Amino acid sequence: MTIAVDFDGTIVEHDYPRIGKPIPFAIDVLKKLQEEEGHTLILWTVREGELLQEAINYCESQGLVFYSANKNYPEEEYDGKISRKLGVDLFIDDRNVGGLPDWGYIYQVIKSGNNSFNGIDRFDNERPEKKNWMIRFGEAWDKSRGRRY
Repeated sequence: MTIAVDFDGTIVEHDYPRIGKPIPFAIDVLKKLQEEEGHTLILWTVREGELLQEAINYCESQGLVFYSANKNYPEEEYDGKISRKLGVDLFIDDRNVGGLPDWGYIYQVIKSGNNSFNGIDRFDNERPEKKNWMIRFGEAWDKSRGRRY
């Protein structure tokens, strides 16, 4: 699976344009997804130029090397005319509906292989009707904070 991962607010806390404090377990989970589970990771961030290179260098200093950054493959050239939309299977981003759950939960969902919350319910035994996995992700996160649907 190819996974796009945001940087600010997802791997590190928001402190843009500086690099924020590390978010617990983010790097560890991403390395595990890449090395043990065989997923391809792309850094997907608003950062460009020197700020992007700082993010790449930070991740590399932690032992995390992305397949590419802000593009589908390393050789892709961005000329400002083509869409920067990525052809990935999954996005991990703190701006997701419901915010960013803890990295252990993200790992469980991805490891399940189906990108849905069917069968992964750390909150209770309810099984809501089938929904888009992004909606379920947000609902599960809200539920963990006490909000009921």
